[in-house]
Amino acid sequence: MEGAESGWGKVTCGLWIRRPEKANLVALGKPGSNDRPSSPSLIQILSFDPKTTSLASLPLATHELGASEGHPLTIAAHPSGDDIVFSTSSAGCKILELYGRESNLKLIARKPPLLQDIGPQQCLAFSSDGSRLAAGGLDGHLRIFKWPSLRVVLDEPAERSSYRDLDFSLDSELLASTSTDGWVRIWRAEDGVLLATLARCPDERFELCRFSRDGARPFLFCTVQKGDKALTGVWNISSWDRIGHKTLLGKPASAMSISFDGKYLALGGRDGDFCVVELKKMEICHWSKRLHSGTNISSLEFCPTERVILSTSSECGASATKLNVPAEWKDWQLYGILLGLFLASAVAHYIFYKNSDSFWDLPEE
Repeated sequence: MEGAESGWGKVTCGLWIRRPEKANLVALGKPGSNDRPSSPSLIQILSFDPKTTSLASLPLATHELGASEGHPLTIAAHPSGDDIVFSTSSAGCKILELYGRESNLKLIARKPPLLQDIGPQQCLAFSSDGSRLAAGGLDGHLRIFKWPSLRVVLDEPAERSSYRDLDFSLDSELLASTSTDGWVRIWRAEDGVLLATLARCPDERFELCRFSRDGARPFLFCTVQKGDKALTGVWNISSWDRIGHKTLLGKPASAMSISFDGKYLALGGRDGDFCVVELKKMEICHWSKRLHSGTNISSLEFCPTERVILSTSSECGASATKLNVPAEWKDWQLYGILLGLFLASAVAHYIFYKNSDSFWDLPEE
């Protein structure tokens, strides 16, 4: 099923925000118009309707960027759903604190000096437990901050090309990074120590990375450009040995995401297509083609609670796409099955009792 909603003009970045009341909101970064001073860059918060797989046409809250800040580059949401951090093209990073519920949502902007002065960031990521924030700069500078104090854990000098992608492991102990020099580096999140650099062949270049999320198989997935071939490789994070690789998207990927339960991996292409892979079989189970009309997919993310993917591109806006994969069991469905089994057991016991032999029908004296 293709995207049920798309548009809102140009969108540079987007993500899901899982709020405490279990509502899934969407944050979109929109660039302003150089020709229209009255059209500034924005961060907009939208509601999502899972029944229609659609985003609201009007935002719940909007933050307007100043003219000197440029436009939003990338964005990350704290696991609590109370804070989002975004990078601007001209003025470092800002924090937006979310208050209230959907009916009365407010955004409070903060510009901590440690974030405001770090320059444009290509990628931002929070650890799963919310204790760390990582930022990979366009200038090749990598930083890890402790959250919410923003105490610096790692301040890696800009000695290499700009960073492309970042991801924390499920247990929040490891950080994987890729950069335009083609390498994958593994850092210890607690103190920023470099633990490993993944081996590669001379004609290979690593581009995107994601850790597994199912808690059972400790893997790292990376997109690999090997000459003119686009592959997806898998590494064992215990030994950092390559397990294997497979052609999935079949073309260079611009975005990568893994579902919250770790069952699916999504790859977005530079031509506006994306595919979803069932990781248990490493096979494609969903294709969305020409969704963004041949433009580069800038961000791709699974919804926390639904089989829906949010995709954005700078030219075609945002799209919420319902996946044609088996639906996830809800808690009430599981409880319903257990209740049904209990009632069936009770009925079977009653029928057995009524149709049992005379041992149970003792004569009355």
